[in-house]
Amino acid sequence: MTVTLLPYHQDERLPDASFPLSGLDVVAVTPDLPDGDVWQRVAALFEPVVAEVAGQIDGGSMPRVVSGDCLTAEAVLAGVQKAGVDASVVWFDAHGDVHTVDSSTSGYIGGMPLRQILGADTALLPDRLGLRTLPEDRAVLVDARDLDPAEAEFLASSRVRRCAVDDVDLPPGPLLLHIDVDVVDAAELPGLKFPVAGGPSREAVVASVRRIMATGRVAALDIACPWHPPEDGDDDVRARLLKDLLTA
Repeated sequence: MTVTLLPYHQDERLPDASFPLSGLDVVAVTPDLPDGDVWQRVAALFEPVVAEVAGQIDGGSMPRVVSGDCLTAEAVLAGVQKAGVDASVVWFDAHGDVHTVDSSTSGYIGGMPLRQILGADTALLPDRLGLRTLPEDRAVLVDARDLDPAEAEFLASSRVRRCAVDDVDLPPGPLLLHIDVDVVDAAELPGLKFPVAGGPSREAVVASVRRIMATGRVAALDIACPWHPPEDGDDDVRARLLKDLLTA
């Protein structure tokens, strides 16, 4: 099993200590980034991820990608599509990630990837990656419990399905399984950048992922780790969670 590591949060290079992956076969993607705005830079960052994911699928492997934020899922899905696999999306996240540039009050681009996958603001990143728009009814959002008003309004009128980790209603066909680790209750996972209380336990999330993996339908696994650099004791919890998810 090879883990593809993109050690970045957006276009910011993160310290190696942010990703406790010792004992695993890790291939890091660290391209030189051009000058330009953040969208140009993340597009350049993600292009080799698209190629790596497509190449692994063509070679008969299931890609496992770890990075510092959810934007990477756009590159992973583009790579899955490039390999000729028409995948639906299962998106574990405490947040909706369905903002557009216009709806976001903070401008945080990490809150936009699922909406871009569904067809919003495609010129910013999806078009540059060759990512084809996914129909809303082929996306499932799992345990999103911290939604901004604009996100709640969009989801209420969309065909995106929502469910809890213990009752995931899978969409049809092959799957991109995306897991933002902040789906875990903040009390159980220290140092999250965007902690949200009231979520499932680590064990419940891992059990849900195992059930989905057992279907044999997962074409690629993408794990986002939006957490701060570790403090004393953080590594053990994080390493155990990542190992459990990657080997589920």
